[in-house]
Amino acid sequence: MDTPPSLMDNLTVYDAEGVSVESTLVEMATQSSALGNGTALGPPSYYSIPYRIVGCFFVSLIFLVGLVGNMMVVIVVARTSSMHTPTNCYLVSLAVADVLVLISATLPTIYEFFLIIDQCIIGKVGCAIMVFLQYLGINASSLSITAFTVERYIAICHPIKSQTMCTVKRAKRIILSIWAFSIAYCSPWLGLATTVERQFSDGTTIEACTFKLKRSSYLTIYMADLVIFYVFPLVMTCILYGLIARILFRSTIPSTPGKANGINSTHKSRSVTSSRVQVVKMLAVVVLLFAFLWMPYRVLVVYNSFASKPYADYWFILFCRLMVYMNSAINPVLYNAMSVKFRRAYKHLLSCGRRQEEIKMMAMYSEANTELTTRYKYRLVTENSTASRNKVLNSCSSGKSINADHGLNCYAVDRGDLGEDFKHQRLCSKM
Repeated sequence: MDTPPSLMDNLTVYDAEGVSVESTLVEMATQSSALGNGTALGPPSYYSIPYRIVGCFFVSLIFLVGLVGNMMVVIVVARTSSMHTPTNCYLVSLAVADVLVLISATLPTIYEFFLIIDQCIIGKVGCAIMVFLQYLGINASSLSITAFTVERYIAICHPIKSQTMCTVKRAKRIILSIWAFSIAYCSPWLGLATTVERQFSDGTTIEACTFKLKRSSYLTIYMADLVIFYVFPLVMTCILYGLIARILFRSTIPSTPGKANGINSTHKSRSVTSSRVQVVKMLAVVVLLFAFLWMPYRVLVVYNSFASKPYADYWFILFCRLMVYMNSAINPVLYNAMSVKFRRAYKHLLSCGRRQEEIKMMAMYSEANTELTTRYKYRLVTENSTASRNKVLNSCSSGKSINADHGLNCYAVDRGDLGEDFKHQRLCSKM
């Protein structure tokens, strides 16, 4: 019997009657001893102790780091108004997609190490939901990476167009479109994923999460996923980052309309260019890691799609899985290492309790001090003659310095209780 090709996130196993079934990303390492022989299953198989220890340690570490890190990305961007940019909107979308992968693929892997190989304990509905979430997270993350690459290309290479195209509002609409497309594309797996019963020679019976796919449709779906969500995004991002690099490192960024020439304009242009280079470097590393960390698993799946005998070494498959899981956990660490804004936002979030208390105390002190100062200024000004007061107010409102012999200092106030003549005026008081 021919070995069917592997779908994007699965390897092929055979049930007790020789019918091909496919395990999902959660089950990709659970190749039973009956692989490809069509014979009756022997006794239940368990992972070795060293395999459990190594796998459980690294998978748990990746899950905790990835879950906390990606949640922090979402929180800091949502709570920091200065970080409400189109690029960060796409990074939030990427973080949410990575959380889905961690929850649907990484978390179940932890307890799988202690079950019978290929055992599914979440039932048919749980199997379908997990498979759907895996594909949804993986596909949405790939499209989010493509989207922020296109956004950076437009912002840097076409700055005039970017004023209308690269906006937060537009980015949110694109993100909604990405998730709507991903949900629609992945929804068939809710009906295609199912569980089958397997009985071992000792009478033990388990359920295994599989797909209801034939060989003819299997290859078509796999190739479509491979091209749409891996090959095409990588080719496009490589081309666009090449064009971006040519613009940035030649320092030929077109100037935006309405900017004055001169030393200040040149200094500001260099500062903007440096900031853009930093952002582009960070995003380019995100793409490179996406390609690198997914490559071992992609190569394995392509090989098993056409090989007469699938390669199913437990330790190599564990390595491939760890690389895939790491891709969903490493981005927040990368942002902290390469982005000053994210690093400051992380620190602010982690020290929020102490900082908020300090801000509250400073606000109370400032309010009390402002009240006392305003009353003192009002008393001094009203005691002056009308001519002197007008002279002082005119000097203050024009922004000019007061002569030293006046011994006065200017303050801006906006007090309704000073009367209409003094409301929204700049008042002066003794120093």
